[in-house]
Amino acid sequence: MPALQLTPAQRKEKRGEAHHLDPVVLIGADGLTDAVVKEADIALNAHGLIKVRMFSDVRADREAALAALADRLEAAPVQHIGKLLVLWRPVPEKARAERDGAMAAPRVVKILKFSKNGRNRPQIKKVTVYGNQRVTAGGEIKRAKPRSTSVKKKAAG
Repeated sequence: MPALQLTPAQRKEKRGEAHHLDPVVLIGADGLTDAVVKEADIALNAHGLIKVRMFSDVRADREAALAALADRLEAAPVQHIGKLLVLWRPVPEKARAERDGAMAAPRVVKILKFSKNGRNRPQIKKVTVYGNQRVTAGGEIKRAKPRSTSVKKKAAG
């Protein structure tokens, strides 16, 4: 029995989501090997919902492979139609690396300036934008936040 169980409504939703997917794991003549299980695990971690194609003509073998994959990968079997098997497992949260500084890093931005008459090529200019700057719709670089003036300057004038 697989670790994850889906309700019929959830299974129907997952079948609809999997309809346009192509098979990402293929099970050949050797059957369900450790390499196949490893690739299916990698694909489930990346996508969550995958299709597996099994090149066996025996339906019982395909059903057994679907159950074995679901058990070994702790995934929910969604569908078995023909030689296609569909598995689902929630995608694990990726750990975000926290940065010590809160400032944004500099980045290179391409600015396109189109000609007024439309016959000439647009001019491309690469500009480095720092953390306290932004690019306006007109292609100009401005500070994201206005520079604060000191208390003494405010008092002086």
